[in-house]
Amino acid sequence: MEIEPEVRKGIDECVDRWKDKEGNLIMILHEIQNQHGYVPREASLLLAEKTGVPMARIYEVITFYHYFRLVPQGKHNVTVCNGTACYLKGAGRLLSTFEQKLKIKDGETSEDRMFHLETVRCIGCCGMSPALVIDKNTLGKMVPEKIEKIVDDILASEQTNEN
Repeated sequence: MEIEPEVRKGIDECVDRWKDKEGNLIMILHEIQNQHGYVPREASLLLAEKTGVPMARIYEVITFYHYFRLVPQGKHNVTVCNGTACYLKGAGRLLSTFEQKLKIKDGETSEDRMFHLETVRCIGCCGMSPALVIDKNTLGKMVPEKIEKIVDDILASEQTNEN
């Protein structure tokens, strides 16, 4: 297993800091996630080796808690609410439109890591349904026709920031 020296050093330090504390696995995973934005497979393998915790247990924890990610997020994160009110008012059409426009599926990150797309059970904005969140901005009463402009505006903003 090839792992970058700085990743190895960070995990070593983290394991040393938490090794004798209750609930240390979750705390170590938090530090790894905070450092990388997700929990890389190589980091999980090294963590299993260092702590003696089986990989299956590490993945149980990672997949149980919604906070942890197994893949890197995008620069712009799109969360489509699929709670009852949003579902009934067309969340599926919103998701399909994003999938077509971004050329990724639910739970995926675009190749250029510009966008990450996911659905969640509820964002608590039922009165604004169907609703979604893009980069911590909640948008309600969404229709598929607005999505293309939203994505195009983000991409144009990225182009402006590069120049």
